[in-house]
Amino acid sequence: MPIDVQNVTRFYGRQKALDDVSFHVGKGEVVALLGPNGAGKSTMMKIITCFIPQHAGQVSVCGYDVVSQSLEVKKTTGYLPENNPLYHDMYVREYLEFVARLYRLGKKARVRVDEMIGATGLQREQKKKIGALSKGYRQRVGLSQALIHDPEVLILDEPTSGLDPNQLDEIRQLIREVGREKTVLLSTHIMQEVEAICDRVIIMHKGKIVADALTSDMKKMTLGGQVVRVTFDKPAGQESLAALSGISGYTDEGSNTYRVYGAQEADVRPALFHYAVANGLVILAMEQETRSLEQVFRQLTV
Repeated sequence: MPIDVQNVTRFYGRQKALDDVSFHVGKGEVVALLGPNGAGKSTMMKIITCFIPQHAGQVSVCGYDVVSQSLEVKKTTGYLPENNPLYHDMYVREYLEFVARLYRLGKKARVRVDEMIGATGLQREQKKKIGALSKGYRQRVGLSQALIHDPEVLILDEPTSGLDPNQLDEIRQLIREVGREKTVLLSTHIMQEVEAICDRVIIMHKGKIVADALTSDMKKMTLGGQVVRVTFDKPAGQESLAALSGISGYTDEGSNTYRVYGAQEADVRPALFHYAVANGLVILAMEQETRSLEQVFRQLTV
């Protein structure tokens, strides 16, 4: 398993930043680690990338323990931290060649630098000093250094911060391409970004994981009961509709259309189907309403 986190706890003084956190990320997965500020996302990423140790639990990357085998973990991991530390007095190409030497790429260094400059759209900026670049282009440099040694695991903390819409699309496409062969764990506050590039979502709140599901399944969470919008060919009997098993209520929207609210974890669609058959009704349309990822996130992190 490329990323394996088991029962991790971390304190800052008396404050518990991570509370018995466990999750796994497989090869080829692009996973979003979401949560409000202070939820523990960056702390978790720093532990995975060996910047800080956990106080309890175990973390391994590609089978290497982050405490006892930290050097091997760093060889297999690319990391773009939230504040993207760069040497502003160095030129873009000079900096990437420097990073390539740190990873001891040898004869491959020049090729990898050229590949990263092309992949992240830095061709026009490669002879400029990093300090003269816009924030968006600095992000591209940071992403280039994270990828230059062709790591198996990529950890990205707010990777698209400061990018304009065109740059966003390019970087998202790059992350999607990388995710086909590698493991990617990223944090972001942009829900559209999660929907565009992530296979799975892990939501943290107050140091704990409160949800872990495929992106498509996460959007289907109703958090309080299923909501189904159904249209019959003629009016339904309101008393008999309200009495259906598993239904907590409904609203009449007119034109023989009803928004039906299910009880917690109850699927009301079979009951509505049998109700229609028993009452001589034809179902013209029936759709389960889904909440946006942002709505689910807000409910889980209030």
